Amino acid sequence: MAIIRGPSDRSALVLISLTSGPKHGYALIKDIESFAGVTLGPGSLYGAIARLEHAGIVEALPGGGNRKLYRITVRGAEHLRELPERDRVNSHAALGRLVPG
Repeated sequence: MAIIRGPSDRSALVLISLTSGPKHGYALIKDIESFAGVTLGPGSLYGAIARLEHAGIVEALPGGGNRKLYRITVRGAEHLRELPERDRVNSHAALGRLVPG
């Protein structure tokens, strides 16, 4: 099962945000709102972060205190680079299945 299903997936939004540098939860929420127009609640955000951490795509930086800082890993950057190609393949498959009607 894919960790990230598409560019608008919550996990993808977190990764996209982290490409500009490490952030804590509130900063992630605000950045995602600014570039995607999507407001993630804390449960959605931290659920996505937990999945990404478990997969080794995001990691918490040591010594963050009450506000953990998260950053994208090398594996996460590679995963993010693959998204456009996966979307192209999926879009092509979907268009091929459309029945004129």
